[in-house]
Amino acid sequence: MRFRILWIANATTGEGVSGVPLHRDDPKSVGGYRLLDRLGAGGMGVVYRGRARSGRVVALKVVHAQYAEDPVFRSRFRQEIAAVRKVSGAFTAPVLDADPDAARPWMATQYVAGSSLAHRVRDRGALTDSELRRLALGLVEALRDIHRAGVVHRDLKPANVLLAEDGPRVIDFGISRAAENHQTLTETGQMIGTPPFMSPEQLVDARAVGPASDVFSLGSLLVYAVTGRGPFDADSPYLTAYRVVHHEPVLEDAGGPLRALLERCLSKEPENRPGLDELARELAAVLPEPVDSEPATMPLRADGLTAVEPVRPVTAAPPRAGRLRRRVRRLPVVTGAAVAVVLGLTAYLTLGPGWALSGDRPESSPSRWAAPPAGWRPWQTTVYETAGRGVRTTPGRQEGGTTRGGPQCRVYERAVYCAGDGILPVRLDGRTGATVWRTGPAASVTGDDFARFKILGVIDDTVVVQQEPQGEGPNRIFAFDTGTGESLWQRAVNAERIDPVLHGGLVVLPEGDGTSVTARSPRGGAERWTQRLPARHYCGATGLGERLYLQCVPEAGGPSLVVEAGRADGRDRRLTVPAKSGLLGALDGLLVFLDTREDEDGNLLMGHDAPYAAIRTVDPRTGAHHTTKLSGEYGGQVSLADGTLWFAASNGQVSAVSAETGRPLWRTPTSLERPSEATYDPRARAVYLSSASGRVGALDARKGTLLWETLPRAGRDDTDWGATEVGALDGALVASTPDGTVFSLDPAHPERKPRSG
Repeated sequence: MRFRILWIANATTGEGVSGVPLHRDDPKSVGGYRLLDRLGAGGMGVVYRGRARSGRVVALKVVHAQYAEDPVFRSRFRQEIAAVRKVSGAFTAPVLDADPDAARPWMATQYVAGSSLAHRVRDRGALTDSELRRLALGLVEALRDIHRAGVVHRDLKPANVLLAEDGPRVIDFGISRAAENHQTLTETGQMIGTPPFMSPEQLVDARAVGPASDVFSLGSLLVYAVTGRGPFDADSPYLTAYRVVHHEPVLEDAGGPLRALLERCLSKEPENRPGLDELARELAAVLPEPVDSEPATMPLRADGLTAVEPVRPVTAAPPRAGRLRRRVRRLPVVTGAAVAVVLGLTAYLTLGPGWALSGDRPESSPSRWAAPPAGWRPWQTTVYETAGRGVRTTPGRQEGGTTRGGPQCRVYERAVYCAGDGILPVRLDGRTGATVWRTGPAASVTGDDFARFKILGVIDDTVVVQQEPQGEGPNRIFAFDTGTGESLWQRAVNAERIDPVLHGGLVVLPEGDGTSVTARSPRGGAERWTQRLPARHYCGATGLGERLYLQCVPEAGGPSLVVEAGRADGRDRRLTVPAKSGLLGALDGLLVFLDTREDEDGNLLMGHDAPYAAIRTVDPRTGAHHTTKLSGEYGGQVSLADGTLWFAASNGQVSAVSAETGRPLWRTPTSLERPSEATYDPRARAVYLSSASGRVGALDARKGTLLWETLPRAGRDDTDWGATEVGALDGALVASTPDGTVFSLDPAHPERKPRSG
């Protein structure tokens, strides 16, 4: 069994004055601490701001339920809590209380009402001389306390350093180690850290990590504080990690004696780095004492900070005479995103509660995005809101608004149409999110026997919906008017051998006993053509351009047949492809298939992230095949657009591969858990993905740069369900979550708060 252990990045120990409101399914108290609000959330757990009975405010970290059920993780978590509780000092945020044996293990740490070093540099540029001295000497003292307790931090980075009024505080010491130890037991070669601030030994052999690794991270962090960038920064975490292992640090902006000291800290060999006592003496010698014109303490922002804020371009403060020469550059990577790096630098996972990056690069400037429709504003609603017309409320809504699969939504002419498990078809106003109408056979979603409604598509002012009963009985196809929600026609179908599909302006339905298909007009249901299916086969339909292809698998197994449906000349041309080949799309007149990888016994590997082996192209005119082997591990949700295959793995990693040559184009980690298929936007040259928690992310289609990522929108933790695709509403985006939430955002300003629909 494979586990993925993630922890919270940013906002873990009270960064800011307050967080976001509690979700409706959050507990009211944990371990006797009353929860006040959320500070952040990530793949491993949730961080709350809590208050003890005495009135003391703490940062409370609660592990997700799926990890709480793992005895190996509990054992490691218990050991690390015991270790880090030994840590005490003026510049650490200690563990105050914990219960690793609770139903959901938790720990309480000191709440520090201060900005992180990452936010300080992003907002105001490089540190002043006196700020740098206090930071450097404070961090050395903090590491000394941590190492005395037998703990190695392993994830010292700007987001894990809070700037309180009386000096810096190091947070999350030992947490990375708890996760890493568990990761090592379950996924050989996995480790946790942040590439710009990881040591070479963390990336090459995690078992060799010792106290000297934290000295290397401290050197990288001080370079960041002086220059606004890490000494190994590149355009992606992958390249950054490679530079950490193989390249010399970039230190031209840190001059004089400090540069020589930083070079020693950043030595590739741990034994060549200075010890903490030596480092403290040399830092005190090379960094000047505070002058009267500089403040005695590090300033805090007067308005406080939220757990996550948009990353902004960095601007340098004007230089002063006698000051070290510093130049602050725009950050090429997001240093606050913790990344688990696979041994060999072949994959990495982004952690953290989410962030939005806008205006940080020329590629992500607002000019690349189309303007939203006139009158549009960011909105958020649910599919359960009272409708203006038709069925006013959803009869099948369960307690708490949960569903078994969540809504699936389609965009058509500035309106959004949604349906799902126990969710009757609804129309939402694309500009405001208001529920215009709700329609459908209400009796089929009452009681315990929920029906599933699936939107096949919207065309010709008609929304076509498939109703699948939970129990026995035929499927039904309904056609509703998009303007009024009134029923236009309906038909019972036998979907045992092939599912209905809407393509090319026609609704293709199984007829009679399901051994043939008939194409009908969406608006009136009139018959256009009928075609027999291959005998004793199960078929799936895929629309490619103006043509519809049926891929049919024989009952007895063996190669599948590919049939072009509805040919005007009536000829039934059939192609044969291996059983492991799945039809995905078309490219330059060729059909594109993906071949699933097989095990040693020839069985197809199954599962969400089952890897694909090769790209297979087939000429539909001649039947000629050509295969291109994939050079890496690619699995998960896959889509084809603009000659590119986009793979979205369940760990959030997104990969782009040339569909023509099989050449890897880029691979980028995100914090999207079980993301949807990628939606390609040719105007913005971007791809969009969403997660079950309601995160939405945008990546540059050509370079793979992560342009921005949003916070979760779901009201419940339904991440066991997959996400639905992001829809394009002119210049706006629309996404939904399994708990019934539907929302729309502006890709040029994804951080803007929505209004209620």
